Amino acid sequence: MTFRYPEVSEIHKQINCEKIILDGELFIMNNGKPDFFEMRRRSLMSDKFKIELASKRLPITFTAYDILYKDGQELTNLSLMERKPILDESIEENSRISISRYIEIEGIKLFEMTKRNDLEGIVAKRKDSKYYFDKRTKDWIKIKNLEDDDFVVCGYTEKSIILGQYNDNKQLIYKGHVSLGISNSDFETIMKISRINESPFYLSPSNEDVIWIEQVLVCTVKYMEKSDKGFLRQPVFKGLRDDKAPMECKI
Repeated sequence: MTFRYPEVSEIHKQINCEKIILDGELFIMNNGKPDFFEMRRRSLMSDKFKIELASKRLPITFTAYDILYKDGQELTNLSLMERKPILDESIEENSRISISRYIEIEGIKLFEMTKRNDLEGIVAKRKDSKYYFDKRTKDWIKIKNLEDDDFVVCGYTEKSIILGQYNDNKQLIYKGHVSLGISNSDFETIMKISRINESPFYLSPSNEDVIWIEQVLVCTVKYMEKSDKGFLRQPVFKGLRDDKAPMECKI
């Protein structure tokens, strides 16, 4: 990974022990906020020169959430609040590695603050929780700020629905696809719509597996945020609606 993210190749020098395993996440700060789409662009880069330029323009930082192992001792059976001080004493923070902050009270106020600042949300963790590998529990809960919008159903594949919205010139613009949350009944309704031979989009995405349909259905989709091109992050299908015309779904 250090080939693609060379700016974090020296973070091991900030560790105050011989051997350590951390749980954390890489992120890019852009205009004071984490930028998921810029992070995704970086993850797809392979040209060394472009990577070098990107690492100087918007450098990556690693944030440690948890500590699993330190100098021969596995720490996963300790409680969260026992692991936290071990994590704090094991890292000297700098601009490329940091420790995730937490509060013990006023979680609702913290969540409201993330809403006001258009941030992703928070994670709530039980203080006595242990660390489990490859297992989801209700001890840790992600609480996300989700937005929603309405889209024209333009087509479908075996696993997803193709979305569109109209611009001011009444041209249908591709807005990505959604695969999570689609019920069998909604998918059956979509498959009953008459097919068309060509893509309805002003600029069509390249996907030979899409079955295009007439633009008569509208759906609601929840999502984390939109990219600078209007594509959705972590979209979830919430259902079809019959009280809105397709031409009302505007960018």
